[in-house]
Amino acid sequence: MQQAGPEPFKSFIPAPLPPSPSLEIDADLQDLIEKANRALGRLDSISILLPDPNLFLYMFIRKEAVLSSQIEGTQSSLSDLLLFETDGKPETPIEDVKEVSNYIAAMQHGLARLKDGFPLSLRLIREIHEILLSGTRGGDKTPGRFRTSQNWVGGSRPGNAIFVPPPPQEIMACMGDLEKFLHDQPVRMPLLIKAGLAHVQFESIHPFLDGNGRVGRLLITFMLCAEEALSEPLLYLSLYFKRNRDAYYDELQRVRKEGTWEKWLRFYLEGVREVSSLATDTARRIVDLFAEDRGKIQLLGRAAPTTFAVHELLKQKAMISVSGAAQNLQVSKPTARAAIERLQKLGMVHEVTGKSWGRLFAYTEYLSILREGTVA
Repeated sequence: MQQAGPEPFKSFIPAPLPPSPSLEIDADLQDLIEKANRALGRLDSISILLPDPNLFLYMFIRKEAVLSSQIEGTQSSLSDLLLFETDGKPETPIEDVKEVSNYIAAMQHGLARLKDGFPLSLRLIREIHEILLSGTRGGDKTPGRFRTSQNWVGGSRPGNAIFVPPPPQEIMACMGDLEKFLHDQPVRMPLLIKAGLAHVQFESIHPFLDGNGRVGRLLITFMLCAEEALSEPLLYLSLYFKRNRDAYYDELQRVRKEGTWEKWLRFYLEGVREVSSLATDTARRIVDLFAEDRGKIQLLGRAAPTTFAVHELLKQKAMISVSGAAQNLQVSKPTARAAIERLQKLGMVHEVTGKSWGRLFAYTEYLSILREGTVA
């Protein structure tokens, strides 16, 4: 029992992982583990078969960033993020878009550190948290540092909160135990199970004053990539968590109250299976779209080469300006404008600003596929 002013309250201190009593992996849960692993394997293998995996990586990372941030209440859409990155004016508050942009930077930083051999550690978690909150509304919430004051979830104070995580003096011990679990101490567990357990544990510790949900979801990505279940972060699992937001929060809370780890794992593994399959299908649809549109451009005859070049740019970022296209392709603005107008006539692109200057053009169907599930 703790005291906040005159009002006492209880906080939750999670026991170290793995759960005790031990997990009960029945036949149904084992079957779900195998299905999730197969779906994840198919998603990873498609990155090898894609003509340019970097195109998909660029967009799928942005999709995950938008979705994970939307779970926390930001209103930024994928289109807003692309407008922001192309020097356009997003329709939602710039603070929301900045938070999504920071999520991308935090993910890229973490993945680069892991590829360089840096361990998945408390230091790395603090580094990505600092990047995540830098220059945003959470910038005054001690970015990169574990909290030294009590926080809570829901309610106006700890005494009426839905959930109160450990007091600050327990944070280092809890996070130290979690770090050991990430490195298979005291026991090695199958990766998908370990990632699912670690996510709940991180959310229950809630070690930061802000950004815990986003860091906790990044942790899943880092674990899958660090242990090479995914060669690239193509899994946008936040789509599943967003679509099932109430159930997501309910399952996290039920683990804390009732120890229902197996029920959480069923929920989480179904998400891995569902979103892995969806991302694989999305990649195939995009490949088919690119091939179909190249066939249309080929019919343009002498005008095809420059139009092909602009099409390649749109495949990379889904949104361009005339000046940006001219600069990238090292052609004149009239040449770039003419190529974009040809793509407009073919119905492939549309103008998104509604202005007569500083206009931006989006690859219509490509963006439509990518935006699925990300409309705030």
